[in-house]
Amino acid sequence: MEYVLETNSLTKKYNKFFALNNLEIHVPKGAIYGLIGKNGAGKTTLIRVLCGLQTPTSGVYSIYGVSNRERKITETRKRIGAIIEKPSICLGMTAEENLIEQYKVIGYPNYEHIRELLKLVRLDDTGRKLAKNFSLGMKQRLGLAIALAGNPDILILDEPINGLDPEGIIEIRELILKLNKEKGITFLISSHYLDELSKIATCYGFINEHRIVKEISSKELEQNFKVRTQISVDNLEECVKYLEENNIQYKVISDEKIDIFEKVNVTELVISLSKRGCNVKDFAEKGESLENYYLNLIGGANNE
Repeated sequence: MEYVLETNSLTKKYNKFFALNNLEIHVPKGAIYGLIGKNGAGKTTLIRVLCGLQTPTSGVYSIYGVSNRERKITETRKRIGAIIEKPSICLGMTAEENLIEQYKVIGYPNYEHIRELLKLVRLDDTGRKLAKNFSLGMKQRLGLAIALAGNPDILILDEPINGLDPEGIIEIRELILKLNKEKGITFLISSHYLDELSKIATCYGFINEHRIVKEISSKELEQNFKVRTQISVDNLEECVKYLEENNIQYKVISDEKIDIFEKVNVTELVISLSKRGCNVKDFAEKGESLENYYLNLIGGANNE
């Protein structure tokens, strides 16, 4: 597998505090890589290091196989576009003027692709409207256009849907999928919105205590999700006794709800429980969420 971003024992230290601690990450070419972790785990520090905004204390990272210790890393890093924390836009300028300024910064000689970029992010009809009057979703799309100005192969996004309304979230999601599918852009996305991230990510890296504790593809993750049957009963005690006697894995959720983690014949279960004076009032098949998987993983990591 070809990796466009890799790290080896990457460490960033401030005095005695580790912002990154021997972190290893592998971002496959063409992936939408979801970076998941709580505040302070090291996500933004990792992104800043990869973008050249901070220097690692030790360890190395590489972009398309070029190490940060090589001179040509500066040129290679131009293949990355990024939005870190919030879009870098000038509120007193129009969308087009913002892109002109970005083209000047990166040294592009002409502005012939600006209209194409604005159309791509659906801001081609904003005219003389200043960015300060844009909605949050429009500002985020303008930030993406600015990040795309250098025609990057990789886009790194730090909380790209933070604060957006449902319509704005859908717009950003569709744009990410379009850029990934049509232009082959690889994404590294840090987000707290795990349900939304699960709709687009092709692989994940879970970061805890300043290091990656798990990397997994979306397909592997789906296979690891525990499918369970949740039942509601009117006699919890008898239900638990029956499950114990038959060595069936379960978890009590409330005074009347129980999760069963084995494939069971619901009809037989209902009849058996009924004979013991326990009526099943409701049942449903459920699957584990990305959030639950993350919490279970981090809980396990914290208990090592």
